[in-house]
Amino acid sequence: MLIHPTVDQLTALGLKGMAHAFAELQENRAAAGLGHAEWLALLLDREATERANRRLTARLRHARLRQRATIEDIDYRAPRGLDRSLIQKLIAGDWIAAPQNLIIEGPLASASPGSPCALGNKACRDNHSVLYQRVPKLFPDLALIRGDGAIHG
Repeated sequence: MLIHPTVDQLTALGLKGMAHAFAELQENRAAAGLGHAEWLALLLDREATERANRRLTARLRHARLRQRATIEDIDYRAPRGLDRSLIQKLIAGDWIAAPQNLIIEGPLASASPGSPCALGNKACRDNHSVLYQRVPKLFPDLALIRGDGAIHG
């Protein structure tokens, strides 16, 4: 069986994850013992994983987070008076499902330089759209949108 035409066809169909997995499985001697269903399952799993990773990368790029922080980076030990239960509620993301916006000020904003970005990162990983903006940019943007008539109130 010719491998390259199959890989080329998978790539042309936009199935790059399957193309990569197919090429890797062809080179792996242990994969020779797999049945058709197992091969197909591995190819589909790889395609689904790569698509999910591309969507996450796009959400993170659109979010414009200033730092690559994660929720695991939040430092609760620093004496800033952080309410751990409140932070855990924010991490759970129920406020997103409500739907509500989030403006962070005070101890959490200074808990570690990336705490707000960590919450944004978590929301992106949970398949939500995020837009990170600092207040000095947010208010002029809101005034501009309001002036255009896009929002009322």
